[in-house]
Amino acid sequence: MPFFLPQTQIKVSNQSRSRERKREMGSNNCEFEKKPHAVCVPYPAQSHINAMLKLAKLLHNKGFHITFVNTEFNHRRLQRSRGPESLRGLPSFRFETIPDGLPPSDVDATQDIPSLCVSTATTCLGPFKDLLARLNHTAAATNVPPVSCIVSDGIMSFTLAAAEELGIPDVLFWPISASGFMGVMHYSQLVDKGYTPLKDEGYLTNGYLETELDWVKGMKGIRLRDLPSFMRTTDPNDIMLNFLIQETERSKKASAIVLNTFDALDHEILTALQSMLPPVYAIGPLPLLHTQFDDDDNVRSIASNLWKEDSTCLPWLDTKEPNSVVYVNFGSITVMTPNQLVEFAWGLANSQKPFLWIVRPDMVTGEGAMLPPEFMEETKDRGMLSSWCPQEQVLGHQAVGGFLTHCGWNSTLESICNGVPMLCWPFFAEQQTNCWYSCTKWGIGMEIDNNVVRDEVEKVVRELMESEKGREMKRKAMELKKLAMEAADTIPIGSSHVNIEKFINHLLLSHRK
Repeated sequence: MPFFLPQTQIKVSNQSRSRERKREMGSNNCEFEKKPHAVCVPYPAQSHINAMLKLAKLLHNKGFHITFVNTEFNHRRLQRSRGPESLRGLPSFRFETIPDGLPPSDVDATQDIPSLCVSTATTCLGPFKDLLARLNHTAAATNVPPVSCIVSDGIMSFTLAAAEELGIPDVLFWPISASGFMGVMHYSQLVDKGYTPLKDEGYLTNGYLETELDWVKGMKGIRLRDLPSFMRTTDPNDIMLNFLIQETERSKKASAIVLNTFDALDHEILTALQSMLPPVYAIGPLPLLHTQFDDDDNVRSIASNLWKEDSTCLPWLDTKEPNSVVYVNFGSITVMTPNQLVEFAWGLANSQKPFLWIVRPDMVTGEGAMLPPEFMEETKDRGMLSSWCPQEQVLGHQAVGGFLTHCGWNSTLESICNGVPMLCWPFFAEQQTNCWYSCTKWGIGMEIDNNVVRDEVEKVVRELMESEKGREMKRKAMELKKLAMEAADTIPIGSSHVNIEKFINHLLLSHRK
């Protein structure tokens, strides 16, 4: 049941139409005052949208009216992948758009991240304020409550200025890992202490990145190479380094910080973050909480994949033995060279293990990059290729025994929720940090060197699927799955449900002040 009061019932009498309208408006105004309205603003990349949509559904389930704000570019992509009807929304869960400020494009691919960060930070505030003004101005006419709070991605902090003008709370949701967030929080100190920018590119390969840092809160033993990768620059004006310093500094002005994790997984880091920031709420893992929502089918069916899903992999998995398949997916942003593609391909082929491999249309650099015909022929009976898939269903399938991944946080957390050990090939951002935690802290991963070699790929695949080490990784992954389920449990109430209630109350009390 929703957390808030039930909808006001409007009694219609047989009196004059004008008196009826007044009574209706009075009831509606009462309802507006009671029902909170959250405007949710994800960063316009696939993983960020996925996580924010789950959070928006959680808030909707707790009684919030939701306005979900995509960029115009991604709105068009979603319409192409899921059909125009998918974004019509519902009376209490609606979609709006703002421009991202970049030149118009219909390319079905992730936009350039640095350009997108600069553009959203410098151009989106005006259109966003216009949207909020329109929502509030038309509230009564459209039977929508006035905006009472903003929940925006941690790197869409321009929303803070709009919230301040309206006098409403603005919660920043960082959909990266708690450890990755902590790493980014220390970027300004890395600059102050002279660790970055690097003196020259030789520092990327001369062992300097192995430097251990003993002063990063809650992350004992972390090395430079394990921190989010944007600090690996020689340019003091590097866009991403300076952008993230700006965004983490602005996080200190938020009403609260929300993270998609749970206390048993990240207790030490969460404790450290609490000492540095506004209230921090660990309300994950959202993949497990999402399945508990007591919401109608229309809300549950709202999805956010920018590529069209291919669900034919699920009946294919049904034909495989339990824990026999290697699932391979490098996420929505990772790109690789044609040579890396070929080395991964032959490593998988030579392992002799069944595999499901997601190869995005924009995953490989260069023109005409493709898998060798010989590979396709050799693996046709034990391998399946797809351009996109329903990942949570795949990871939850009993046939999947291991996950070759880029270590994005959504993927890492979904893997933990399903007790699936990982082979880690981090690409950028905090994926390096997630890899380090998976391999050295949690014991559920093995890292593959960035310079992919087929023999190494074959070796680690076999080790994961056949060896005692692989079985130990599976055991630890299942232990973390149990902890995740306990955090998301309702009877007895888990830590994340406690934090969700605190978070909801924080939003309501902040608005009433």
